[in-house]
Amino acid sequence: MTTPRTPRPARAARPARLLAAALVTGALCATAACTGGDTGSPSASRGGVGPGRQAAAAPTTSPASPSASPGLTAAGARLALITEADIEDAWNQVSQRTARSWRDRLLVGKVDMAQFLTGRADAADCRRLADSLFDETLLGRPSGASALTGFQEGDSRLLYQVAAYDRAALDRSMRRLRSLPQTCDRFTLTGEDGAERTVEVVETSLPRVGDARQGLTVTVRGSADGDPVTLTLSVAVVRVGTDAITVTQGGLDGAGASTTEAAVRQGTQRLETVLAGRTPTPTPPVLD
Repeated sequence: MTTPRTPRPARAARPARLLAAALVTGALCATAACTGGDTGSPSASRGGVGPGRQAAAAPTTSPASPSASPGLTAAGARLALITEADIEDAWNQVSQRTARSWRDRLLVGKVDMAQFLTGRADAADCRRLADSLFDETLLGRPSGASALTGFQEGDSRLLYQVAAYDRAALDRSMRRLRSLPQTCDRFTLTGEDGAERTVEVVETSLPRVGDARQGLTVTVRGSADGDPVTLTLSVAVVRVGTDAITVTQGGLDGAGASTTEAAVRQGTQRLETVLAGRTPTPTPPVLD
């Protein structure tokens, strides 16, 4: 319903308009921070952009970021895989079938609860670490798209995975991995044949990439065919939004920290490029 206007004297109209204009100008200066200095915002360095235009053109949403991406697709996961060119030395890519078949029996065994101060909970975490290294499920089962590739150099292996996860479950997995150097510092695995293997878990540093990251070195000392052996694995996980990359690298000849770092740095960059809607180069070959 429109309220009837009451006629006003003509001489009052101009002062009213001047007062309204002054109030609007003051409001714009208050919201746009009208100062003579550098505000540090992109518009402050561009000539000809005034406070009024800045306020009118301000975006209502923040720019898209990898963590706000619509989701990792199966094709995107494959594109995010690293290539031979992304890692150092003479690593040769193997087929996915070969990579998925890699299992080390030294990681199979039972953990005695009596070894731990808090008993059952810590023993379960350490048993889960050994099991997840054996079947390559450090972050649990993916909830979305995933892809995997493997590389071999002599007796050393590198397994690389990209996958989408449930965010809450991924955060829990990251917290658990961070606790393992304290929880599972040193423990014993007893194999099916009764042979004991000593396992040591040490935290390692990673390049500051992604949204969160965790590095571990896992060393398993035991015997094979009556001879003493030592399995060394360099483990790294990096979270980018609700997606993550996992690197497991090493073998009976040891593990190279520089190789893991290269895989993490290049792999994170590839994943972020894919999530931004671009294609990383070089495109990895598909080996069945």
